[in-house]
Amino acid sequence: MGSLTYEGSVKVDFDDRVLAHLQVVIGSKLRRGEAFFFSWREDRSLGDGRSSVWLNPRCSLVFKYFGSRAPRLNAAWIDALADTANTPGGLYVVPEPADVPTLGDDAD
Repeated sequence: MGSLTYEGSVKVDFDDRVLAHLQVVIGSKLRRGEAFFFSWREDRSLGDGRSSVWLNPRCSLVFKYFGSRAPRLNAAWIDALADTANTPGGLYVVPEPADVPTLGDDAD
C-alpha cells in the first residue's frame, strides 16, 4: 500500500498499482500547467466520506510506493483517469478497464 502526500499534511493510502496510474495522470496535467481537483473516498474507518484537494503546478506532492517494482501500466486506465481529470469535478479513481493491446505489446 503506497501513499500520496499533498502539501506535507494530507496523506492518502492507495494500492501501488492505483498510485502509479494516478502519478502518470497527475504528472501529465501538472506538466502542462493545468490545475484541477482530485477526489477520493475515505476508508470506512475514517467515516466512509469523500475528500478533495486542489492540485496545481506549485503544490507539493510525494508519491511513496510500498513495493520496489513499478507495476505495468494500463494505457486504457490512464485514458479513463485522464478523462475524469478533464471534467469540472476533477480526477477520481475509476475501475480499471481491460487493457487494450497497442502496437509494440506482446499479445499472448
